[in-house]
Amino acid sequence: MFKGHPKGLYVAFFANMGERFGFYTMMACLVFFLQAKFGLTADEAGGHYSNFYFAIYALALIGGIIADKTKKYKGVIFAGILIMLGGYIMMATPGLSLTITLVALYVIAFGNGLFKGNLQAIVGQLYDDPKYSKLRDSAFSIFYMGINMGALIAPHAANGVRNWLLKTHGYSYDADLPALCHQMIDGKLADVSVFQGLADKVTGGHVENLSAFAKDYLDVFSTGYNYAFGIAAVSMVISLVVYVIFQKMLPGGTAKAEAKVTEKKEEKVPNKPIYTVIALAIGVVVGYGITFFENFDLYAGLAIGLFASFVSWIYLSSTKEEKPNVTTLLLVFGVVIFFWMSFHQNGLTLSFFARDYTAKEVGAFTYLFFDFWGMIALLGGIISLSVVFGKSSSKKSKTIAGAIAAVAAIAAYFRFTSVPSSNPIEPEIFQSFNPIFIVILTPIVLGLFAWLSSKKKEPSTPKKIGIGMVLAAVGFMVMVWGSLSLISPADLGGAPSPNRVSPYWLIDTYLILTFAELFLSPMGISFVSKVSPVRFQGVMQGGWLLATAVGNKLLFVGSLMWGKIEIWQVWSIFIVCCLVSAAFIFAIMKKLEKVS
Repeated sequence: MFKGHPKGLYVAFFANMGERFGFYTMMACLVFFLQAKFGLTADEAGGHYSNFYFAIYALALIGGIIADKTKKYKGVIFAGILIMLGGYIMMATPGLSLTITLVALYVIAFGNGLFKGNLQAIVGQLYDDPKYSKLRDSAFSIFYMGINMGALIAPHAANGVRNWLLKTHGYSYDADLPALCHQMIDGKLADVSVFQGLADKVTGGHVENLSAFAKDYLDVFSTGYNYAFGIAAVSMVISLVVYVIFQKMLPGGTAKAEAKVTEKKEEKVPNKPIYTVIALAIGVVVGYGITFFENFDLYAGLAIGLFASFVSWIYLSSTKEEKPNVTTLLLVFGVVIFFWMSFHQNGLTLSFFARDYTAKEVGAFTYLFFDFWGMIALLGGIISLSVVFGKSSSKKSKTIAGAIAAVAAIAAYFRFTSVPSSNPIEPEIFQSFNPIFIVILTPIVLGLFAWLSSKKKEPSTPKKIGIGMVLAAVGFMVMVWGSLSLISPADLGGAPSPNRVSPYWLIDTYLILTFAELFLSPMGISFVSKVSPVRFQGVMQGGWLLATAVGNKLLFVGSLMWGKIEIWQVWSIFIVCCLVSAAFIFAIMKKLEKVS
C-alpha cells in the first residue's frame, strides 16, 4: 500500500493515527457524557457538540495562516500537539463544572487547529515532487486510513474504561439509566417502576433508596468517561513521540521549485490591509443577518460570518492568475458544508437513534461486530483475504496473509461459540463502524480507481466528490426506511422507546456513508492540495476545514428537529441537502475539471 510513496507519508500516517485515536475516544462519548454529567437535553448537548466540532475545524484556518506566514509548518504542528495534550488532561479531571469542561474542549480545538490542516498541507508538499505527483490521490486515501485506524479502536477504549469503573462500584451499564436518574433527582419521573427495574438490574439486587442510587450512578458513570478522556491524553503522548523522533522525514515548507516562482510573483502582489477590513465587514453583516432567522443563534452567525469573511478575503487577496483556482475551491467549499452537516450526524442524531431506538441485545453472530476481539478477528480476516486475492501481492505475502486469515477465522468461530445467544450492546460502539469500514474499504476503493484508471475510465477528482454526495443521500434513505414505524421522541416524553429496531439499519447506513466519505473527503483534501496557489497552501487546507466547521456548526439542525418532527423526516432533511449539493457539483463540473 505504501509502495512507491515517500517515507514522510509513514510519519504523517502514524502521527495522525495517534491524534485521531484520542479525538475519537472523546467523540464516541462526548454527547453522552454531557447529558449524563450535566443533565442536558438533546438540543442543549447537541448545541455544545456542534460548537466544539465547529471550533475543531474552524481554527485550522488560524493554524494555516500562522504556518503560511512563518513557513514553519512543523513547528506549528508540534505546538498543536502540546496544546491538545493539555486539553485532554483537563477533560480527564473528574468533577469539573460545565464552564471549565467547555474551556477544556476549546483548548483541544485550538491545538487541533494548529495541527490538522498543516499536517495535511505537509502531506501535499510531499507530492509536489513530480516523482510522486501521480500518487497524490492514493496518498491522501492512505493518510485518511491512518485517521480511522485510530478511530476504530477508540469507542471500545472509552466504553471499556467506563464499564470497568462501573463494575468496581458494583454496577453494570444501561444506556437508559442516566436520563432516568436525572428525572428521578429532579422529581420529574412519572413512572418509578421502570427506573426501579433498571436499578435492580444493574446492581444485581433490590435498590431501596432510588434517589441516592441515581446520584451515585451518575457520578460513577460520568467519571468513567473522564478516565476515558485520560486514554485520549495517553494517545496524544504517543503521537507526540512519533512526531518528534521522525519529523525530519517531513518537508519544512513549500516545494523549492514553486517557492522560487512565488518569490518572483510576490513583488506583484500588493499588500492591501483594506482587503482584510472589507472581508471582516462582510463577515459581520452576513453573520449578524443570519441571527435574524429563527433558531440561528450567535454561534451559527459566527460560523457563517467567518466563512463569508474567509471567502471575501481570499478572493480579494488573490492575483488574476490565482483567481480561477481560488474561485473553484471556494465553490467546492460551499458544497461540502452540506455533506459534513449530514455526515457528522453520526455523533449526534444517529447516536441518539442508536441509544433510544436500536435493539439493546443481539444474537451471537451480530455480537461479533460489537465485541472488541470479535471485531479484531473479523477485521484481520478481511484485510488478510484482500492481500491473498490482491493482484500485486507476492507469493510470500499471500502465504502469510492466508495463514493470518485462517487464524482469524478460527478466532472468530471460537468467539462466536463462546458467547450466549443474546448479548447486550452499547450505543457508543456504533461509532466504530465508520472507521472499520474505512480501513476495509480504502484498499477496495483504491483498487477500483486503479482498475478504472487502467481502462482510462477513472472519474476525475471533482466527479468523485459529486458521487460521494449522491451516496450520502442513499445512506440516509436507508434510515428513512428503517424509521417509518417508530414513535417520535416528542411523543415518548423522555421514556424509553418500546419499539427497537435491528442494528443493521445503522450498520448499513454507516457502510454507505463510508463509501460516500471515501469518494469525497480524501479526494477533496487531494483536490485542495493540487489546485491551491502556492502562497495559500496552509490557508486553503484551513479553508477546507473551515467549510467542514460550518457544516459541523449546522449539526444542530438535526438535534433541533429531533424532538419536533417524525424521525424519518429528520433523515429526509439530509437527503435533500446531499442531493441538491450533488446537483450543484455536477452543474459546475466542467469548471472544476478545467483547473484540476
